[in-house]
Amino acid sequence: MELKYNVDDRLPVSQLLLYALQWFILAVAVVVTSVFVAQGSPEERLFFAKKLFALMGIAGFVQVMWGHRMPIVTGPASVLLVGVLSALGSNAQPEAIYSSIAIGGVLITLLTFGGLMRYVQRLFTPRIIIVILMLIAFTLSSVIKNLVFPAGATQGQNLFGLLFAVVATPVMVVLNRKMQGVAKSLVIPIALVAGSVIYYALFPVAEFTHGSVTLEGLFISGFTFDIGVVVAFLICYVALFINDISSIESLGAMLQIQDMERRMRRGVRLTGLFNIAAGALGVLGPVNYSMSPGVIASTRCASRYALIPATLMLVVCALSDRLIWILSSIPNPVIGVILLFLMGTQLAASLEMLHSTRSVQSFSDGLTVGLPLMAAMLFQLMPRGIAPQIIEPLVCNGFAMGVIMVVLLEHVVNRAPKGQKIDKVS
Repeated sequence: MELKYNVDDRLPVSQLLLYALQWFILAVAVVVTSVFVAQGSPEERLFFAKKLFALMGIAGFVQVMWGHRMPIVTGPASVLLVGVLSALGSNAQPEAIYSSIAIGGVLITLLTFGGLMRYVQRLFTPRIIIVILMLIAFTLSSVIKNLVFPAGATQGQNLFGLLFAVVATPVMVVLNRKMQGVAKSLVIPIALVAGSVIYYALFPVAEFTHGSVTLEGLFISGFTFDIGVVVAFLICYVALFINDISSIESLGAMLQIQDMERRMRRGVRLTGLFNIAAGALGVLGPVNYSMSPGVIASTRCASRYALIPATLMLVVCALSDRLIWILSSIPNPVIGVILLFLMGTQLAASLEMLHSTRSVQSFSDGLTVGLPLMAAMLFQLMPRGIAPQIIEPLVCNGFAMGVIMVVLLEHVVNRAPKGQKIDKVS
């Protein structure tokens, strides 16, 4: 690919600001779609958003400067969003949830030492990776439904959610196909802004709420070990690990960067360390997003320096109560429709990978893909109180149960005959 600017190229100030604004808008869109997971009073939810913005900005800056040193957006991990919502549905305590996130960060960090990454990667065949990507989308379906049609919403608000989903989704598909260059990466921000403007033109705007910054509220109140929650999150971190490696590896292959093993090790290690920090702060942990290759392909700018102002602007946002309040006040139906579109694109990418890797060549292969998806939906929708309380956070986590099932099917129950090959995921 012919690029205007390569990874280590420094940009003229005018170009730097233009590309930095593009990355900033994209990063904001990624972060705000996870803010709704915050619990507590309006002040506590605002403070959660501020911590989330600050952490993602700092993590992105450190990754670009000293981690993988590539232009990759850092944002809250969707798979951890699944884990948190599943755990909350099982009445797990927030301290247990975020302690488990910190433990998951420790696991990711340890895997970057002693060549352990290579051994773990061998377990995850292309078929398993594809199913994991699908599981994230499938297990977020109930979350999307609750966002588009939130509890306590009026009939008018539910009607808005329905109409916005029906109209905005195909419009985003068309824009994604038609828009070129920098504009292509603005599809999601455009939908966020347009949807919010229309929503608040029809329904009252919530009053501005000031947050309070205290050391007491900065960190979780204490470390809590809940075995069911920990196991469920460790499985979620398997997906985060794969996602992080895939994001770094795919961009490195696209840009033909030579020292990828070192960059990947440092990048994944920093992801682990920042997930430890996220657990201590009581927010979602970061991951390197895989959307960066598409942005670079459309703009022809691969300079990592364009992300530095963007990441710093995220931190600046966290210093302003009013700005964070505006950014985190995007209506739930709008966030739900954006997630619907994003998960649709993730499923599309998974299906494309199924085809390109020839992962399904028989009915038996199809069972290995399809059965974990259906099982995940069953466990996700299972009534609470059936499983013993100690393992309920694990059993009621459809994503975690789906991952367990696909690994068992792939390597034990439905193991492919010797000689059958699957092309490597590129």
